[in-house]
Amino acid sequence: MATISDHFLYGEQHLTAGIALKIARREKKGVIAQSTREKIKKSQQVVENIVTKGHPVYGINTGFGPLCTTKISKDETKILQNNILQSHSVGVGESIDKETAKLMMILKLQSLAKGYSGIAETTLDRILWHIDNNAIPIVPSQGSVGASGDLAPLSHLFLPLIGLGKVIYEEKIITTKELFDQTGLKSLHLGPKEGLALINGTQFIAAHAVKIIEKFHKCLSHADIIGAMMIEGLQGSVKPFYKELHQLRPFKGNIHVASRIKSLLKGSEIMEDHTDCDRVQDPYSLRCMPQVHGASRNAWLHLKELLEIELNSVTDNPIIINEELTISGGSFHGQPLAMAIDYVCLAASELGNISDRRIYLALEGNSPGVPKLLMEDTGINSGYMILQYTTAALASENKGLCFPSSADSIPTSLGQEDHVSMGSIGGRKAIRVLENIEKILAIELLTAAQAFEFRKPLKSGVILDEIHKEVRTKVSFAKKDRVFADDIEKGIEMIKNGTIINIADKVSDREKVSLKTMFSDEFDVY
Repeated sequence: MATISDHFLYGEQHLTAGIALKIARREKKGVIAQSTREKIKKSQQVVENIVTKGHPVYGINTGFGPLCTTKISKDETKILQNNILQSHSVGVGESIDKETAKLMMILKLQSLAKGYSGIAETTLDRILWHIDNNAIPIVPSQGSVGASGDLAPLSHLFLPLIGLGKVIYEEKIITTKELFDQTGLKSLHLGPKEGLALINGTQFIAAHAVKIIEKFHKCLSHADIIGAMMIEGLQGSVKPFYKELHQLRPFKGNIHVASRIKSLLKGSEIMEDHTDCDRVQDPYSLRCMPQVHGASRNAWLHLKELLEIELNSVTDNPIIINEELTISGGSFHGQPLAMAIDYVCLAASELGNISDRRIYLALEGNSPGVPKLLMEDTGINSGYMILQYTTAALASENKGLCFPSSADSIPTSLGQEDHVSMGSIGGRKAIRVLENIEKILAIELLTAAQAFEFRKPLKSGVILDEIHKEVRTKVSFAKKDRVFADDIEKGIEMIKNGTIINIADKVSDREKVSLKTMFSDEFDVY
């Protein structure tokens, strides 16, 4: 559990993807400072004054979307807010995972705590209760078009505030009524504008982007490490990773990847044994890792920069500046993240493409000392041939998922919302691509480890040697065919758990082999 020093002040401090994940995982506690509470009260009072005076302001005393010209009486404004949560809860499909739903609440609380939404302090305290007590609403994955905010998922997310919907509480799915019976909570009575403030926003898209940032970061790190292992296994050249080359084309991602791979290969007897061979250059999948992995890192960095702006923005509508100025704009529109997520989806897919090519390269038998199909006794044995079928299938599936969701728009709300971002679809799709990348990288890890074995008794660099030993504790060297699906599952587990990244970091610290670069801080999730 978090200590006092780990507190994050909603609305006051800068939220990052890493901090949001720490709050979601109870490694850091979020609180609402008194100064923030004063801003929240002031904003709510402005809304109350608007209702009292009766001057029409969208969403406060008017209907929503195409009903924006329908005036709502003072007595009906509160009913309107409850109704909007119910009418907009139209999500379908499988529920999103618990952590993503929790991230949605964290991100929404940060946005509302800025004090421009007219939300009541009691409403924010109830959202905070849900976060702190891990009572996370069930949110369907489909139904948002990513403009006017993520209306359907956010409506489901906040149904429990008015006693409806379901939650995951103490590892069980229960109704909100059952939650209230167990905890003594009661339904909130939402005031003017509150329902609209809760469901307008990009928190479904942004929560997926947070997960994408973390998952893609791990894939990028794994790709560099496993790619370096493959260079050793196939006895490639270290020269393409020299800083002298990349200083002449100084993209941040390229420099970062080249430096890390060169450090991973440092002190390798396998590399030294290759010094005087007559091969002048390697295939692109080995030689161009800085350019390809680096381009994907640059895409990751672009999304990270945009996401941090979004995490610290006010994204509902209308925005309450003061009693004289309320603005009905479009800050709920998901396009700024939607386009970047599509870019990252493509960048992730390319990481899988080049990994599949390295796997194929390892099977060809063109590297001295490494047998065709990575097995000496083939014919009766197929060796590692069919593992590449799986990576080819996954890489192809990813290509089909790379069509940009943000390129599409279907008018909704009787034409009032006539251009939408589809960023919610892009976010879900990017996660699917990354899950496929994890599987491809797991298979490359197995093939690189198998190729590695044929270099013995030569030793690798100290980091890769330790990683190879760890792989061998889970998956043995294959002398003949077996059910390779079992090996693949163990490889996937190592990728998901970050096992080889942890070993690389631990050994680099112990042996003082730096994997840090001048851009390491920028390329860090936290």
